[in-house]
Amino acid sequence: MEKYTLDTAMLRLKEITEALEKNEFDLELSMQLYEEGVHLISFCNAALTGAKQRIVQLSQMQDEVENDG
Repeated sequence: MEKYTLDTAMLRLKEITEALEKNEFDLELSMQLYEEGVHLISFCNAALTGAKQRIVQLSQMQDEVENDG
């Protein structure tokens, strides 16, 4: 899979969803798009989990600074 950012992965996922909803592809291409979508969902979930962890860490750091001051 090519290198994605969260934004580009979400845009590609939207494109895939819209393409599959049109139901214009044969089974093989539909399966390939579906598989790409599954990988993109996994990528997005990991990116969002990482962002959430960073926010929690930063919030804890901020709390420590405020409590020490």
